[in-house]
Amino acid sequence: MSAAWDMVPVLWQDILTTVALLLPALVVGGFVLRGFAPWPLVRAILWRFRGASALFVLLIAISVGMGIGLLAQERGLRRGTAQAADKFDLIVSAPGSELTVMLAAVFLQPSDMPLLDGATYDEIAGHPDVEIAAPLAFGDSFGAASVIGTTAEFARYLGDGRIEGRMWETTEEAIVGALVPLEIGGEFSPAHGHGDAADHDAHDAAHLDVVGRLAPTGTPWDRAILVPVEAVWEVHGLADGHAPERAGQIGPPFDAAYFPGTPAIVVHASELWSNYALRSQFQRDRETMAFFPGAVLAQLYRVLGDVRQIMSLMALVTQVLVAAAVLLGLFILSRLFQRQLALLRALGAPARFVFAVVWSFGATLLLAGAAGGVLVGAGAAEVLSRVVTARTDILVSAPLGWSEVQFLAGFVSVTLLLSLLPAAVVLRQPVVTALRS
Repeated sequence: MSAAWDMVPVLWQDILTTVALLLPALVVGGFVLRGFAPWPLVRAILWRFRGASALFVLLIAISVGMGIGLLAQERGLRRGTAQAADKFDLIVSAPGSELTVMLAAVFLQPSDMPLLDGATYDEIAGHPDVEIAAPLAFGDSFGAASVIGTTAEFARYLGDGRIEGRMWETTEEAIVGALVPLEIGGEFSPAHGHGDAADHDAHDAAHLDVVGRLAPTGTPWDRAILVPVEAVWEVHGLADGHAPERAGQIGPPFDAAYFPGTPAIVVHASELWSNYALRSQFQRDRETMAFFPGAVLAQLYRVLGDVRQIMSLMALVTQVLVAAAVLLGLFILSRLFQRQLALLRALGAPARFVFAVVWSFGATLLLAGAAGGVLVGAGAAEVLSRVVTARTDILVSAPLGWSEVQFLAGFVSVTLLLSLLPAAVVLRQPVVTALRS
């Protein structure tokens, strides 16, 4: 059975799962409404008690919407972080924490890391399968933007070749990410360090001209300033990576004897399969560490998977509480018009018709609240996405998907089944007692 299910296309699996979740409600609704048309009376009751009904719908919409929004946001965060690491096929660094290196290289989180020497860089850059071997140099900033030293090849690769203006030509020029508040033609001096601990006077003598701007990437690099790696080395009083006879050269090849070191090298292979061979070759104990940022993210996703289960459990518990509140609310609302229902029964209306009226009233409120919950959930996901994007510079987009649809379908089925209880209680109430109340 499991093998047969796995052969079904994913889209049809989602559709069939949603239908299965809705099936109990559809069956119950068909059975309750069979042979009756209670809707004119239901509309009259809704209008008569429109204030209480509207409040009831609003509470359901908010509860359902928040659950949907959180689930959609978790999925959007996964997609955004995966996109941020898309250009980083393979990273080589000194042995240590893969997570720390990934956070520094991909997400530009400041961190102290040991350096790789020039001989190691030459070995990586000279490999026949390596198309780009970009050293990264961290440590400086301008305002909230990190100043990153690298190569022109990597800068073009990062922006898919889309650069407004031009690429740098000297160590006194820079290009900026799409969100950096500097204009082409502007000038700035980098600070040493980041945030409150930054030393703004350390590099006063260094003045860099902005000559280009990268196209938006939806990653933290949109708030980065990219400069030739030689510029970072020079401003810190180090060699520029080139022998004296090649003074003024920018970019590779570098001279191993004059290579100050780099905390990480971003490697882009000519063929996708080559990355695995390169990883095996440069994964050497006590010398270098090579890893796929995507694999590190997958490990984080496993942790996030646990978080998602916790969030789903919390949403489920919340919905159970909402379902209990729905049940209680329907009991209360049904008592508001119990005299009218008792009068119907006294006039000879079938018990099943009265039952259908009460159930239809509850179902209308629940379905309206669930529909409102979709709008609230979409809005909550959009707001949360904007907040997370602003805080992390990772482009997060969280449109509603099948998991949210199935969550909603399950909620609707459970609450519509629970709505049978208030309808049954109304029928148990003696007609005379109800008329006198």
